[in-house]
Amino acid sequence: MTRLLIEVEGPTEETFVNEVLAEHLYNLGYVQVGARMMGKQRERQRRGGVRPWPEARDDIVERLKGDSEVIVSTMVDYYGMPLSGPGAWPGRAGATAQLQFPNIIEESLLSDINSQLGSNFNPARFIPYIMMHEFEAMLFSDCQEFARGIGKLDLAQTFQEIRDEFDTPEDIDDSPDNAPSKRIEALVPKYRKPVLGIQAATAIGLPAIRAECGRFRGWLEHLEGLVN
Repeated sequence: MTRLLIEVEGPTEETFVNEVLAEHLYNLGYVQVGARMMGKQRERQRRGGVRPWPEARDDIVERLKGDSEVIVSTMVDYYGMPLSGPGAWPGRAGATAQLQFPNIIEESLLSDINSQLGSNFNPARFIPYIMMHEFEAMLFSDCQEFARGIGKLDLAQTFQEIRDEFDTPEDIDDSPDNAPSKRIEALVPKYRKPVLGIQAATAIGLPAIRAECGRFRGWLEHLEGLVN
């Protein structure tokens, strides 16, 4: 019986896992799927943000040690991920080309967790997933449904124009001022990520997201293959 915990960086990702992704995985045979924001409860305050790696690592190790059967994954993006100092994420500083970021970081995270848990640990129980950019990038997978989901049908064409500037929705982010959420907030001043973002994701649906977003698709297929 497959059980999954996904460590996430903020309330939007937490809600996405619990309300959108979980339903799909339950239908495949998972018996438990849940998300939890990284970091100490008193410090998280539902504000999101990528936590320092030692703090995130402690969460992951605690979960893996405390339950010998649970599978743990992550859903965080490299944007804003600590690059240097004691909070730096493994592999973050060593990724020198954009397309290398996620793979290098994922491999480094797995190596670090393995070293923490020793030779008896089954590495298949930890599945690091690093999004290229913010969760909101995936909302550009279907711009018509994105606009419909947030009640702004008049923005469908504008969203599509943004999407068409990039090879895939996952690539949308060419400067700190042009992150996906910043682009959306400029068009929808009252955009609230945990509410409207999930409304949009629900309207778009997992089939469209996985069709447009290759990295997300690879992660989802990995999770789908774990059902037993």
